[in-house]
Amino acid sequence: MPWTVEIRTQVKRQIPRLPTRVQKSLVTLLQEIEARGPVRGNWPNYSKLSHTQHHCHLKKGQPTYVAVWEVVDRAIQAICAQPPKM
Repeated sequence: MPWTVEIRTQVKRQIPRLPTRVQKSLVTLLQEIEARGPVRGNWPNYSKLSHTQHHCHLKKGQPTYVAVWEVVDRAIQAICAQPPKM
């Protein structure tokens, strides 16, 4: 059974400002999460941040782009797709 992926409004506004490569990676990640669930150990630097939050890198190097998502009642909410603040 596929997962439901909801992208927060703030993230929707950020997506057009992301580099094309990062946009494509984000779309691929969201499709994988929808099809296979939130645990994505095949992505670079994937880790569980808490019982419900996960993250992985969409692009390594400088700047690094990170996606963070949260499981809420079998629905996924993408909550970040931007470089971490230094």
